[in-house]
Amino acid sequence: MKRELQKQACLRALGIALCLSVPAYAAPEEGDAKAILASVDSLTPKLAAAAQDVWSYAEVGFKKGKSTARLQKDLKDAGFKIETSVAGIPTAFVATAGSGGPVIALLAEYDALPGLSQTPTAERHSAGGIAGHACGHNLLGAASVTAAIALKKWLDKTGVKGIIRLYGSPAEEGGFAKVYFVREGLFKDVDAVLSWHPGGSNRASQGQLLSMLTAKFTFKGVPSHAAAAPERGRSALDGVEIHNIAVNYLREHVPQETRIHYTITNGGDQPNIVPANAQSFYYVRHHDPAVVQDVWNRVKKAADGAALATGTQVSVEIIGGSYSTLPNDTLGRVVDASLNRVGGYRFTAEEAAYAKAVAATLPGGNGDPGDPSKIGAYEFGRKGSASSDVGDISWVVPTASLGTATWPAGTPPHSWQAVSASGTSIGVKGAVVAAKTLALSATELFRKPEIAVKAKEELLKSRGRDFTYTPLLGDRAPALDYTDRPGAGG
Repeated sequence: MKRELQKQACLRALGIALCLSVPAYAAPEEGDAKAILASVDSLTPKLAAAAQDVWSYAEVGFKKGKSTARLQKDLKDAGFKIETSVAGIPTAFVATAGSGGPVIALLAEYDALPGLSQTPTAERHSAGGIAGHACGHNLLGAASVTAAIALKKWLDKTGVKGIIRLYGSPAEEGGFAKVYFVREGLFKDVDAVLSWHPGGSNRASQGQLLSMLTAKFTFKGVPSHAAAAPERGRSALDGVEIHNIAVNYLREHVPQETRIHYTITNGGDQPNIVPANAQSFYYVRHHDPAVVQDVWNRVKKAADGAALATGTQVSVEIIGGSYSTLPNDTLGRVVDASLNRVGGYRFTAEEAAYAKAVAATLPGGNGDPGDPSKIGAYEFGRKGSASSDVGDISWVVPTASLGTATWPAGTPPHSWQAVSASGTSIGVKGAVVAAKTLALSATELFRKPEIAVKAKEELLKSRGRDFTYTPLLGDRAPALDYTDRPGAGG
């Protein structure tokens, strides 16, 4: 991938609305809309039950045996054909229903985040587990499954031709399952992808998330008694720390929008032993994948220098990598029209009291939980500050997303407040808004296949017709154990 080509593609992606004539789409026809909304309403108890079950399992990374089985059960019961262990990932699956075309895909995620166990209360209180749904993926998976089931019922009843396909995707939080899906060609016959994510407001704006690369740096040294014979030792932990220092100085000399994060996943055993093994885990992010690759190469050279300085050896394992999202205005406007047709929701008195209490715990919070009945104005092209493996999909298939108010306004992802709200009725209400919006948007695409054709034209123009997809994570197999810590024994 050439850097200049990638830059031009990103610029075209952000300016595409200026060079394409994109019509303002209306929400689906009233008959279809009423049928879909009623169907999702009838499925809401199942959505809530699935979301609560997955929330309670709180499984991390690729280790989601109960979560994936729970979602697959609802799909099987609804008559979907399920293909399991796709792309070499035991907890990934693809569910399909319908016939003919177009093929419209939905995405389901269900991974939790380590260290964020939390009860569904307005105070910080661990539920006693090892993880929590701090990005609301319990809601994301349940809502997408619900939308898929509602769409299958609609296709069966109306006789409209088309295939609804749902991709069960574990390990969005660092495992990059969808990148492997793309690499294996699982989207090659898909006409459009619709996705959503939990958040603090209702909005269907289409923006550009960050590209990223992640890797673990393992330093190996020479153990020795830290007091009696320190001169005989070579500290792997020194290598990790010198590397971190070098990268921290590097931050001054990278593009301003670059983000670099790390943790030390292994710092040795005990202080009286010169550490023979140590490890760090790094993320590098930027909107331009070419910048990510350039900065990444410098981070890697810093590791080589740290090893040289400390007399240790270092090895690097690429864990994952994803492209920035390529926004699609054509699909975005369809989703926005559907979201406005669905509308938001209102807090009950009990929900309002809980939401205010949670909002008051946020840094700088004034106790205002926001108004989940409001729909944000549509925007296109704004740069975001997070990453998602949806990005790779968006470079090969027209893709649009939305966010709904599943948490009090201002709640940051990856926080205990997000875990808490994701386990409440507020989270379920926001997920229902998402399920309805996804289903309405898909009915519009099934009824009017020409929209997906136009969206594909936009994709080709924004990425460049000479673009060839090459995954940033290379040809490595899925890192099924990436959530394990060294010596943790699984």
